[in-house]
Amino acid sequence: MESKINIYNWSRRRQFEFFKNYDYPHFNISTNIDIGEAYRYSKNQGVSLFKTILFVSMKTANSIPEFRCRIRENSVVEHSIVHPSFTVSVEGDQFSFCNADFDDDIQRFFRNASAAIQQVKEKPFIQSDSIQDNRIYITCIPWISFTGVMHPIHMHPVDSVPRLVWGKYIIEEESIKLPYSLQAHHALADGFHAGLFFNKFREIISRPEVLFAQ
Repeated sequence: MESKINIYNWSRRRQFEFFKNYDYPHFNISTNIDIGEAYRYSKNQGVSLFKTILFVSMKTANSIPEFRCRIRENSVVEHSIVHPSFTVSVEGDQFSFCNADFDDDIQRFFRNASAAIQQVKEKPFIQSDSIQDNRIYITCIPWISFTGVMHPIHMHPVDSVPRLVWGKYIIEEESIKLPYSLQAHHALADGFHAGLFFNKFREIISRPEVLFAQ
């Protein structure tokens, strides 16, 4: 479901009017997140670290309304829930897009993601999904511990779907750091919301035993 926002009464009206016509209105923030507890849990319990990070990413994004908002021409809609569209490696060192339904139950989400991954492994595809803007675009770059990322985006029509990406984790003496990047349309969100995202993500992923017990 989605609801149309009354821009004239919207708390972000000034920011929306200011940034909506920028040539490049997206901002990107990267940071390192300690995933040591989740890393050790995944190894001990035999669960997928990738799917765990994917689930936490979507659970976090869905908890912040600004990451569920999308621009439609001169209007803004808010989705009740958004779902991941993530990249999957396929034969020949290539990748495919993969769309899965988010579920707040981690085990059901794991099953949804596994089924979607299996499907694109058998039939890879790369095509625009601009009609379905109830997505978060996600990718993993496991070969690089990056310090910054820039994503390709459409300018016309406006592309207001957030992008999330994480890279090769860094193993230190007492922590395991995951480089993580968030990109969003500045008319819909700003650094405050990025801070909310990273803090919530850290809070959830630092307690994997609680996450999997739900």
